This record gives sequence, structure tokens and C-alpha cells, in this order.
Amino acid sequence: MKSPKIQVIAVTLALMGIIFFSAKAVIVKLAYQYEISAVPLLLLRMAFSLPVYLIIALIKRPFKPEEITKKDYLWLLTFGFIGYYLASLFDFMGLQYIKASLERIILFIYPTLVLFITWIFFKKIPTRVQVLAIIVTYIGIFITFGEELGVENSGEVLLGGFLVFLSALTYAFYLVGSGYLIPKFGAVTFTSYAMIVSCVCVVLHYSFTSTDDILAYPKEVYALGFLMAMISTVIPSYLISFAIKHMGASNFSILGSMGPISTIILANIFLDERLTYMQILGAVVVIGGILLVTTATGGKKAQAAMPGKTEKSATT
Repeated sequence: MKSPKIQVIAVTLALMGIIFFSAKAVIVKLAYQYEISAVPLLLLRMAFSLPVYLIIALIKRPFKPEEITKKDYLWLLTFGFIGYYLASLFDFMGLQYIKASLERIILFIYPTLVLFITWIFFKKIPTRVQVLAIIVTYIGIFITFGEELGVENSGEVLLGGFLVFLSALTYAFYLVGSGYLIPKFGAVTFTSYAMIVSCVCVVLHYSFTSTDDILAYPKEVYALGFLMAMISTVIPSYLISFAIKHMGASNFSILGSMGPISTIILANIFLDERLTYMQILGAVVVIGGILLVTTATGGKKAQAAMPGKTEKSATT
């Protein structure tokens, strides 16, 4: 039984981590105003984050090193590539075309994708409540995007939505696959290693595909890149790891519904984004569906359906 003081600290840190993470989309949209593209901006995020993750990786040792095999390290490379490099790349590309608030709503559906993946690959059939929750979630997505598709740039909205959906899908694969590695490495160590892999992938991507001079942008771009690296990447990843450890994944999943809400509020303040009443209704429906997915089944059933969920440490 955790002490009330620890519980309060865990909830506070969880909320801080969720809000910090949700600010990422807003920071990306602010940076795009300075005519920087997705890959260079992602490179700045990773470059500013990398020193911290290297230090943590050197300090923190794997939780159960005697159980780690060469195959485990190969899987770590794979999930670092999928879960942080690809997921982040798709996310940044999608944000070039859609609102920050819509991006967060789409990303928030990743628990439903985890259920689909475990159903297809591991034959873990979702419960009736989970199926209902999935239906509710995607009805909410349809409502949210309905009015966006009626505008002139509906093609861009569809493209942006699809790219962010790919981000959620790759992150869901990462969660499923990393479920058996995190107990061996520990959440903090695994996150650090995976982020280092992602940083290397981004550097290689930039080196082979980009002609932009990374040092030629306005100083505001570097300030936003540093802010995104620290406030929306490094700090919340460890805040959330601490919170989940002390309050449990089920309790954290309830607080996780604050993510889309905080993004909507921040996007309204800093980007002057406005959602219609129907889009707000759709967002509420999505949040309700995800809460059903992550909390309704509870206990062993929930954990069986969502491997890796119990020690989730970071998002795209």
C-alpha cells in the first residue's frame, strides 16, 4: 500500500508528464511557422535529447542483465526504430497538414490498435466491452473529422490524419513488442536505449535525404527544438515512468484522458486553433471509448490484452 503522500506526488507528476507530452504538437506547429520541414525539426528534437539519454543509459544498468540475450538487443534495435523513429516521423509529417488538437485525438486511439495487433498476431480475442469501446472510439474519430473533410484542403486533412494514424499504429506495435523486454531492461533503461536508436536513425535519415542546412534556421527554431526535447520528450518520459511505478497503469490510464484535453487547450491559447462543437463532441466520444478500453476490463484481462502497457514510459 503506497502512502497518501506518494500517491499525491505520483498523480501530480503524472499530470505534469501528460501535459508536457501533449504540448509537443503545439511546439511542432509553432516551429513550422519558421518554414522548417519535418525531418530537420525531428533531428533537432533528437539532438537535444540525445545527451540526456546517453547519460541515463551509462548510469542505469539493465534490470535483469543475466536474462538479456543478443536476440533481445536486436529486438531493442527493431522497436527503437519502429516505436520512436517511425512513430515520431509519421507524427511530425502529419502535423504539417492537420491541427495539433486533431493530431492528439488520433494518437490517443493507440490502445485500440494494441487490441487489434494482439488479436491478429496472438489470437487474444477482445472482450465485448473492448469491442464496444473500439466502436465508440472510431465513431468519435468519424465525428471529429467529418467537418474537416468539408473544407477545400480536405485532401491534406486526410493525408495528415493518415500519417498520424500510422504514427499511432507503429507506436502500438512498439508497445506490444516491448512488453517482454521492459521487465529485463527496466522502463527507464529501455526508454533510454530505444531513444538512442531513434536518434541514430533520424541522423542517418537527415544525412541521406535532406539538403537543408541545420544551422541556418532562425534562433527561435532552436529554442523550440530545445523546449520540445526537454519539456515534451525527456522530462515527461521519466515523470510518467515514476508515476506508473507508484500508481499503476490502470490509474494512470484514467489520467491519460487529459492528454487530448490539454492539447486542445494549449492549441487554442498558442495557435488560436478552434474546434467546432461537433468536433469537441467527437473528442469526448473518443476519450470515452479509450477509457473503456483501458479501464473497463481491469486486472489480468486488461494486462493480457495490452502487453507492455504496465510500464509505458513515453509516447511519440
